[in-house]
Amino acid sequence: MGSSVIWFWFWFVALLILLPCLTVTAKQTYIVHMNHHHKPLSYATHHDWYSAHLQSLTSTSDSLLYTYTTAYNGFAASLDPDQAQSLRQSASVIGVYEESVYTLHTTRTPKFLGLDTELGLWTGHTPQELNQASQDVIIGVLDTGVWPESKSFDDSGMPDVPALWKGQCESGIDFKPSLCNKKLVGARSFSKGYHMASGNDPKKTIENMSPRDQDGHGTHTASTAAGSQVANASLLGYASGIARGMATRARVATYKVCWRTGCFGSDILAGMDRAIMDGVDVLSLSLGGGSVPYYRDTIAIGAFTAMEMGIFVSCSAGNSGPSKESLANMAPWIMTVGAGTLDRDFPAYASLGNGHRFTGVSLYSGQGMGAKPVALVYDKNSKSSGNLCLPGSLEPEFVRGKVVVCDRGINARIEKGAVVREAGGVGMILANTAATGEELVGDSHLIPAVAVGMKVGDLIREYVRSDSNPTAVLSFGGTVLNVRPSPVVAAFSSRGPNLVTPEILKPDVIGPGVNILAAWSEAVGPSGVQNDNRKTQFNIISGTSMSCPHISGLAALLKAAHPDWSPSAIKSALMTTAYTLDNMNSTLRDAAGGAFSTPWAHGSGHVDPHKALSPGLVYDISTQDYIAFLCSLDYTIEHVQAIVKRPGITCSRKFTDPGQLNYPSFSVLFGKSRVVRYTRELTNVGAAESVYDVAMDGPPTVGVTVKPSRLVFRNVGEKQQYTVTFVSKGGVNPMARNAFGSIIWNNAQHQVRSPIAYAWTQL
Repeated sequence: MGSSVIWFWFWFVALLILLPCLTVTAKQTYIVHMNHHHKPLSYATHHDWYSAHLQSLTSTSDSLLYTYTTAYNGFAASLDPDQAQSLRQSASVIGVYEESVYTLHTTRTPKFLGLDTELGLWTGHTPQELNQASQDVIIGVLDTGVWPESKSFDDSGMPDVPALWKGQCESGIDFKPSLCNKKLVGARSFSKGYHMASGNDPKKTIENMSPRDQDGHGTHTASTAAGSQVANASLLGYASGIARGMATRARVATYKVCWRTGCFGSDILAGMDRAIMDGVDVLSLSLGGGSVPYYRDTIAIGAFTAMEMGIFVSCSAGNSGPSKESLANMAPWIMTVGAGTLDRDFPAYASLGNGHRFTGVSLYSGQGMGAKPVALVYDKNSKSSGNLCLPGSLEPEFVRGKVVVCDRGINARIEKGAVVREAGGVGMILANTAATGEELVGDSHLIPAVAVGMKVGDLIREYVRSDSNPTAVLSFGGTVLNVRPSPVVAAFSSRGPNLVTPEILKPDVIGPGVNILAAWSEAVGPSGVQNDNRKTQFNIISGTSMSCPHISGLAALLKAAHPDWSPSAIKSALMTTAYTLDNMNSTLRDAAGGAFSTPWAHGSGHVDPHKALSPGLVYDISTQDYIAFLCSLDYTIEHVQAIVKRPGITCSRKFTDPGQLNYPSFSVLFGKSRVVRYTRELTNVGAAESVYDVAMDGPPTVGVTVKPSRLVFRNVGEKQQYTVTFVSKGGVNPMARNAFGSIIWNNAQHQVRSPIAYAWTQL
């Protein structure tokens, strides 16, 4: 045997022996829940104590990413699985959890909601008085940052920042603290979780670590909540007019927690922690994850502390509709917001060679394709994904010089147009499928493009299939107002029932979330795709991300008008005054199929700010009530402590049923028992000597009894209870298993309405 062969086998065997020793287990971010009150006196701070815990496990000094002070008792750290398991053995450690990754839920709205000043008095307040009061309210927006130069953050005429405000504007490579002002009062960024997930690789973290918005989403949501009035705003001529937020005189503080690869739980918790300490009054989060128990839900945990400190928390419901059970952010102390349409549209037209002209929508603003019809194609080849216009799926020989029909789904709508353009196509008809039904969302396409609903899409697909020489020409109709019916529930808006706690009806309300104009980052084009070099100060986008800040801004107005109201009272006011009839006086419809919507899609209904300012009665909920609710779930006391974060928590008081929480809506589950009974408590925030009578509606399969049927409130602030008994009568359709109704407390001035969702879990 030659010497070279001997050496080969020597090194091969040596490598096999050494390989296990050389294996490096990848680290990841863990969030560690500590028993806060176990800190030995020898440590000056909890930070020192946490650091010592980590140093016993790892030799690296940079493992500790964040120490949480208010939103959570614990810290975030970079650990390998063995180190995480070692931490779990400590008596001072309650839990160690892998970090979750959350996603973003991506001018006419104030008028649509009745917020224009010409409408005169709000109950007891002129708009000017309300604006003045809202100058003391600060909305914290956790998102992708902010474009501070936007006119929506102009502070002209605003007084000094409230003295109690502790926030600041952080310095960054592209962000000077001086960019903040009396309107934009804070701007911070949190990126340690993002860096850790990227392996601390500079090539993967190409964004500047600063509060500046490189995405556009954060600027859009912040200006929707509280943007100043800006005249002559539009997206390349669309939706031209005055752009303004819901609370134009409220202040804004932004917390950048979302980056190109997502929003990381450790960063979100750090942002919430800091926002609470800074002194925000409202928290707005247009992002979310899946359905997990509350003690594993980063946002729910941080929001509980915020609620305890009087901070209203508004979150988007998610964009996973119309599938059932698709909601995010379901904790009862969070306002869960779905999306509806406005009475504004952007019509576009597809004229076919057979003489048919179909109406769709578009925000295309280029030169167009002229009036001459061109060939129309649809790549319905079962062996390819050309029908979806996925990247690389279209053959240039097939589409060059033609209009292409693309099925909606899988990839981004605007990306489909870019794929068509790259293959040589001159236009696109974006056709819905069953998943999105008749919902139409306008996009700022890079080529002439028209979006159409499923029914029209099917007709166009059939025309292409059956005609020997199909042609089309696309044209664009600008902006149209007073569209009927509106609002309509957006098909993308996530739906109930609530998977985490089925006894709590979610979403809570819907707000405007389709084709919303608001401020935009000038670092990115309106389409958001990489090769879009257009610049615009405003953009029109859709999502529950857009509806959430509408409610955040409205909550700021309610907080200004009623500074003594709790977050639960504000939430109740927005829910019990929401409407369920559209502008044709018909029950709200669902864009997914055109049928009537249900509370699993619209919750209590569409928000009505005027009525919410004077709701008459509210369902208030204390921190102790929420603890009793948590204790009614199948949680350990450690799980409850993870959320409540206070010593000595016991479950001496607990509900027999989570649905006993004093919630402004009802979710009734009929299981083994045919009878469900709940007691609710109403607080009078209207006039003294107010009398309310009850009215009910619902399916014939359920009997509803309310006692007493009349409530008399002698004083303002007085509380009265009522008990409602639901009895399943039988005769339920086994295929349906659910139904809906409502309870309304009425007098001449007010209607205090609570929706009811019924579900039969056993038949």
